[in-house]
Amino acid sequence: MTALYDELRPVSAEQHYRVSHFLNYEYRLLDDERFDDWLALMHEEIHYWMPGIENRRRENRLEHGFYAADHMAYFDDSLRDLGRRVARFQQPSAWAENPATRNVHQLTNVEVYYGETDGEYIVHSTFQSVRSRGLDEEYVIYGRRQDLIVQDGDSFKIKKRLILIPNATLTCKNINTFL
Repeated sequence: MTALYDELRPVSAEQHYRVSHFLNYEYRLLDDERFDDWLALMHEEIHYWMPGIENRRRENRLEHGFYAADHMAYFDDSLRDLGRRVARFQQPSAWAENPATRNVHQLTNVEVYYGETDGEYIVHSTFQSVRSRGLDEEYVIYGRRQDLIVQDGDSFKIKKRLILIPNATLTCKNINTFL
């Protein structure tokens, strides 16, 4: 095991279930196009970030990783930005969403650890997003997420989300969904 893993403290099975349930509920809201309810799950300081992946030689990747904060991102959003995206989906003039895209999100490999402060949780997971439009258009996006989730009463809010896809080039026309 790496030193990084040794520093992480896994939560109890009960807390793991609660966080996993919350994230599955989040995906159900997206699949049901309940965007306002989904937006309510975001913390006021949300940073929703999906950087572009760069092809780098192995020796450079070990030092710099696959992405950089100052390079291209598919998403680099605050709560205000996410609110604008939700509002756009709900407009009759959103021609790219008429007929609407049908989405199915799947979440797996959920790992939940205690964060730095009480009520904070670090969550690693993998996902699959299947989008279908019209009669025969279908796009699949796979990836990993790293979330910082904070306790909010009896539930949670998503404070940070890092979305990483393995592709250096997007394999679909657009990303008209949330991941």
